[in-house]
Amino acid sequence: MLSVWAVCAALGLARATFYRRQQFGPHQARRSPPRTLSGDERATVLATLNADRFCDLAPAQVYATLLDEQQYLCSERTMYRILAENAQVRERRAQSRQIKYAAPQLLATAPNQLWSWDITKLLGPVKWTYYYLYVILDVFSRYVVGWMVADRESAALAKKLIEASCQKQTIKPGQLTLHADRGSSMKSKPVALLLADLGATKSHSRPHVSNDNPFSEAQFRTLKYRPEFPERFGSLEHARQHCVDFFAWYNDEHYHSGLALMTPNDVHYGKTNQKLVKRQTILAAAFAAHPERFTNGFPKPAEPSAAVWINPPKREKESNDNQGLAA
Repeated sequence: MLSVWAVCAALGLARATFYRRQQFGPHQARRSPPRTLSGDERATVLATLNADRFCDLAPAQVYATLLDEQQYLCSERTMYRILAENAQVRERRAQSRQIKYAAPQLLATAPNQLWSWDITKLLGPVKWTYYYLYVILDVFSRYVVGWMVADRESAALAKKLIEASCQKQTIKPGQLTLHADRGSSMKSKPVALLLADLGATKSHSRPHVSNDNPFSEAQFRTLKYRPEFPERFGSLEHARQHCVDFFAWYNDEHYHSGLALMTPNDVHYGKTNQKLVKRQTILAAAFAAHPERFTNGFPKPAEPSAAVWINPPKREKESNDNQGLAA
């Protein structure tokens, strides 16, 4: 035979409810204790707790304040019960809605239309010492148009690098969009004023969203995962010399997987067609010699994308297309 405790636990019923119904019957309404607050009194307590001067205070603070003002509404515990009934125990003040930042949707169809820039730390010779690598990357070609290693992060240095890079690439007003995250240097007034003077459009990632600046992040990953990348740099000159060698390789020798195995230099300076013709010639000769080795037919070299997006627009759902067809 099961105990009352086991039966109540299985039914999710309080034992007090079981004994009360056993004594008074299942339809006997439970009488409210004589000390229970009325509905109007409970409404008054809740309104008081949500008042502007009390909405940020704990019930204990409200209770003590009211006592000092010679006013008693209810006990501190009752205040908690009323708040719990209205799902206001954790936060009661009227919260402003968080701003929803739209994802930046940026398109590049040629070099020098869209640049991405960022700053990363390089470990110095001893603990807690860093050097700062500034890199400006062309999104369409992945070509590093400017970089700098400094001993500090500075808006003035960033402004200087951006200005020099624009001059080197002969950027015209209205031609360029410069995208970055929301770091202090990226959002600084000197950089904003410079971009306004250059006629360039500034763009920023959404807060706490790393995917909005993927090209700079991928470039830093390539830098730091190279076998020759040191665990620490012995000096500022060491870091600069390493970057001289790396960016020469990255721009001119690195066959980039995102560029159909072209180098950034090829795409940035319009050499892709020339290379594609040469690759097609080699592939055609290989196909003529051994066509059985090419199971997919006549081979063609891959071509870099004609358009590169940061956050491409989402495709419409197929259901919308189906509805259009049905109509």
